[in-house]
Amino acid sequence: MQAQAFNHWGRRLFAVFTLALALLAQPALAKEQFRIAWVLYPGFMPLDYAQRSGILDKWAQQYGIDIEVVQVNDYIEAVNQYSAGEFDICLMATMDALTIPAASGVDSTVLNIVDYSNGNDAIILKHGQTLADIRGQRVNIVQFSISHYFLARALESVGLSERELTLVNTSDADMVSLYGQPSVSAMVTWNPMVSDILRRDDAHLVFDSRQMPGELTDAIVAHTATLEQNPALGKALIGAWFETLAVMRRDDEQGRQARETMGIAAGTDRAGYEQQLAATHLFYSAQEAVDFISDPQLAKTMARIAEFSFDKGLLGNAAPSAGAVGMAFTDGSVYGDPGNVKLRFDDRFLRMAVDGELRSTP
Repeated sequence: MQAQAFNHWGRRLFAVFTLALALLAQPALAKEQFRIAWVLYPGFMPLDYAQRSGILDKWAQQYGIDIEVVQVNDYIEAVNQYSAGEFDICLMATMDALTIPAASGVDSTVLNIVDYSNGNDAIILKHGQTLADIRGQRVNIVQFSISHYFLARALESVGLSERELTLVNTSDADMVSLYGQPSVSAMVTWNPMVSDILRRDDAHLVFDSRQMPGELTDAIVAHTATLEQNPALGKALIGAWFETLAVMRRDDEQGRQARETMGIAAGTDRAGYEQQLAATHLFYSAQEAVDFISDPQLAKTMARIAEFSFDKGLLGNAAPSAGAVGMAFTDGSVYGDPGNVKLRFDDRFLRMAVDGELRSTP
């Protein structure tokens, strides 16, 4: 476990070093072209549709910028590439925003919490019908990610600990194919992989994120300096995001077509994607997103995540406490070291959307 944590931290240091070289090689000027990384996940599919439908291009052109959307096959690789400066924005879990870019010294801003998992994340067993049956098993999981936190919180609920398991670090891209191997007996993963795995007769769902609502949050995360120098990026992205959600929520042909397009892109169909959406608490309106990101409960959840991360060595081997990496919230409060704030929750673009200050041409 310690060796794996060290290797994980080493990859982050390399990402920061790469970013530093890139920054030194470029003048600090406002940009006009931006790159966004994302991976398959129900709450992230609206970004793909925004690109395919032309909604994102419309908003980008209105603000005089260009936005390239890139799907990355492996989730942790996407976050690492963002941390290394290869992307300006990345869609990721808020925990991973803390433990990878922020903990590596990459100042990042959450400009929108898009959803929380409400059944998308799951613990699946081949042998056993309850979570307690996981004791003594090998568990395939994306170690040190939000799934790891999810597993730890689930184990607490039945009086178990990680010491009673053997964790096997596994790429999210390999989960579905690996489940069919005889050596695999337990798995922690998320949709759309969960839906594929649960089609098997030997897959038993024993715990999912419906039992911890509001904790596993996903966000649009940007390099703070990029966002400050280029507020048009935040405006265009938030405008396009909520226009897309308004379309996909409609109960008409256009809405059904949007959900079908997202389902096909996610490797399923409209019915399959709608099933995944039922396990995703998407914030369909900017007001809902503002209410969540400004709720004091978010700071409490992130403090719990910071404590877990510190315990796992994810804040750096030299981190003296869970507050080593400061987090700033929308009310001006700071958790942790105020002199080392590297993760910021910012609702200004969301509030612009609420107030009708964002503009888009037809």
